[in-house]
Amino acid sequence: MRILLDESLPRRLRGEFTGHSVSTVVDCGWSGISNGELLELAAARFDAFVTADQNLQYQQNLAALPVRVVLLIARDNRFETLTSLIPQVLLRLETAPPRSLLCVGR
Repeated sequence: MRILLDESLPRRLRGEFTGHSVSTVVDCGWSGISNGELLELAAARFDAFVTADQNLQYQQNLAALPVRVVLLIARDNRFETLTSLIPQVLLRLETAPPRSLLCVGR
C-alpha cells in the first residue's frame, strides 16, 4: 500500500509501516499546501493518508476522494506516543475500502 504521512507527524514514523511504501508531505514537496489540495494530490498517488489533524474530517468531504484517511488520535504528536497506534492502523488498513475515515487511538 502507498501511504502518505501528513507534515504534522514525525518523519521517522514512516519506518513503522513495514511492508508499505511510505512518503511524507515534505518528501513530496507539498509542505504548506491547503488540506483540500493536499487530499486531492494524495488521492491521485496514494492509497492512504495518515494525519493527526482532527479538524480535517469536518473541513473536507473525505467521501469524495478515493483515498483512505487515517486519523491518529493521541495526546500529542511525538514519535514515542504514535508508534503504539501503528499496529492497529496497519490492521485496519488491510480491510478498509477507499473513501474510509479510520479513527485510531484513545
